[in-house]
Amino acid sequence: MMIPTIPTPEELLDKGFRRGKKTADLVRTSKIPRSIKGKKIEEAKVITACQVIKDRLKMIVDRVPTIEELPEFYQDYIDITVGVDQMKQSLGAMNWAYGILTQLEKDYAGKIRRAPSSKASELQRQAYGRVASVVKKIKKDLDFLDFAKANLRNMPTIDFEATTIVIAGFPNVGKSTLLRQITDAEPEVANYPFTTKGIQIGHIERKWKHIQFIDTPGLLDRPVLDMNDIELNAMVALEHLADAILFIFDPSQTSGYLLENQYTLYNEIEKVFNITPIALFNKIDIVNTFDEGRQEEIKEFISQFDDPLLISANQGKGIEEIINKLENVRKQPRDDVHKDPDDYNGLE
Repeated sequence: MMIPTIPTPEELLDKGFRRGKKTADLVRTSKIPRSIKGKKIEEAKVITACQVIKDRLKMIVDRVPTIEELPEFYQDYIDITVGVDQMKQSLGAMNWAYGILTQLEKDYAGKIRRAPSSKASELQRQAYGRVASVVKKIKKDLDFLDFAKANLRNMPTIDFEATTIVIAGFPNVGKSTLLRQITDAEPEVANYPFTTKGIQIGHIERKWKHIQFIDTPGLLDRPVLDMNDIELNAMVALEHLADAILFIFDPSQTSGYLLENQYTLYNEIEKVFNITPIALFNKIDIVNTFDEGRQEEIKEFISQFDDPLLISANQGKGIEEIINKLENVRKQPRDDVHKDPDDYNGLE
């Protein structure tokens, strides 16, 4: 989301008052009759300062997209990351300040024009005091918008026309490694949970078909209301974007998660999102080093899936088989309807 640079109240006031002084200096050197020049100078300060500050506030409001007009994915992403209600409230505060400043500009310009010249400077100081009070009242809203700008700076750019494959699974099972092997994306890969702090995207073209891969942050098997922001971002991607889901199992369990728990999450995702995930079993190179008994247990677990894919993302083995399978995935029609957290009650 493109949010413009957000000034502090002090920066807003400094810019407005400095511009007011410059305009007043121009009036001072003009050929206005001496009898009214003093009032014109003070009037110019008030009008210019108000207009400069109002212009900046309007630019902020105009450049932030209307949230309701964004795709549901972005609406949910913003809500999870910074909060839609707070965003609307802060933008509303910009409009409130704009309206008050417009009235102050009109009122004090009129007062200065009607007042004796000896009162013009006093009225100008009153106006500046009122302006400063209004701007300071929106400090928390300016601070929030600055926070939102920082946190939404890397909001993913989604191609809603592409066939979208969402990569899901527990943390540290190899999702980012797989994305890097399939596409030209370069997500951070490390040997600890929750390496992926946000949604990562990669693209390939295959037989005139554009396929978009989304690496979601690791999902944990717990109720959605207990999930952190990283997990909720993954849920948003699954809900709004997935034409197919690649669910990565770690049969080696070196990620720290039991196969039984991984299977529970697989089943819950299938139930909630009404898509049967494609089962990928990663780290097969590690499984092959296990003793024969453990290997047999893992093979028996894998045998319950239809056409599972056995891969080693770290070694790049099995990647072509994945791509071949995904060539047949078609874009799914979907009603882009927002889900309430209660809709995810299966994840418990």
